[in-house]
Amino acid sequence: MRFIVLFLLFFTSLFASSELYKQGEALYFQKGCNGCHGIKAEGITSYPALANRAKGFLTYKLERFRNQISDNQQQEMMIPFAIALSDNDINAITTFLNEFVDTQQEQYDSSYEVWGDGGS
Repeated sequence: MRFIVLFLLFFTSLFASSELYKQGEALYFQKGCNGCHGIKAEGITSYPALANRAKGFLTYKLERFRNQISDNQQQEMMIPFAIALSDNDINAITTFLNEFVDTQQEQYDSSYEVWGDGGS
């Protein structure tokens, strides 16, 4: 009996987590996070990578930005993005970033070989 209860708890937590992950992924792109942090949350130029960061850290930072608190001038640009986020939005986005798995296919065929001198 105990095994069945534990199995059901585990299964429901996986289902809830995957739904939250999908919701967070949708919000990440809807809110425009990918514009600075990249489509794989890898960070672009001076904007930090967010993929697989600690959920507590990400939550702490987003809540501070929502409360219009930043540590430096570059972080101030996050305030307009975070100010409208609800607690549920923050939970979903941080779940997505914390559990990030790259499922995108490569755009280029790495087996492609160039023959000749390019026509010159």
